[in-house]
Amino acid sequence: MTDIGGGAGDNGGMNGSPRVRESLRRDIERSGYYPALVDDSLSTALGSEDLLDFVVHHEATFDRDELRRHATVLALTPSRLIMQHTDEHPADETYQAPYATSVTEAVRLAAVDSVVVTRVVPHPERYQPTGASAEVVLTIGWGAVQRLELEPATCGDPQCDADHGYSGTATADDLALRFSAAADGDQVVGQALAFAESLSRATGSAAP
Repeated sequence: MTDIGGGAGDNGGMNGSPRVRESLRRDIERSGYYPALVDDSLSTALGSEDLLDFVVHHEATFDRDELRRHATVLALTPSRLIMQHTDEHPADETYQAPYATSVTEAVRLAAVDSVVVTRVVPHPERYQPTGASAEVVLTIGWGAVQRLELEPATCGDPQCDADHGYSGTATADDLALRFSAAADGDQVVGQALAFAESLSRATGSAAP
């Protein structure tokens, strides 16, 4: 688990445990994805709050014939969940040179209503406590985005052709990040699980 610690101080623009801050800086630099921009955006969002825990997610996707990279950092403070997402874009009619966008969002811990962790474990019969997972999907909901899934309702009678309307479910799905041991490494997958544990514990304490 990422080291948890408090104590404000001058730690390169972000407050919190110096060890946590330096670990975050190293992970941002290791990703190689505009580290100065990512670090500065997080510093602005964190303000004077302590940095308690974090996880860095770097992903490459194909957009038609172009390879595009994305980076998302989740940071936990005593009162907020902060998400920082950075995208790179090719030159267009607005900007004549390639450019990046960096967005931060801060959510009160009391507003986070779901933290869902999905693990993919090969050979589950051999699994041991604290064993490694091949994939982890971390889904966090705080009500900003609702996914509605509808399907035709039925009465259970296979011969019935009456219109029973629709049934469905509404699910909060504001953020979903997939961490893979093959792509990100076992350490990052472990950090994602540790962050999910820290966030779940913090949101439980912050619940009204």
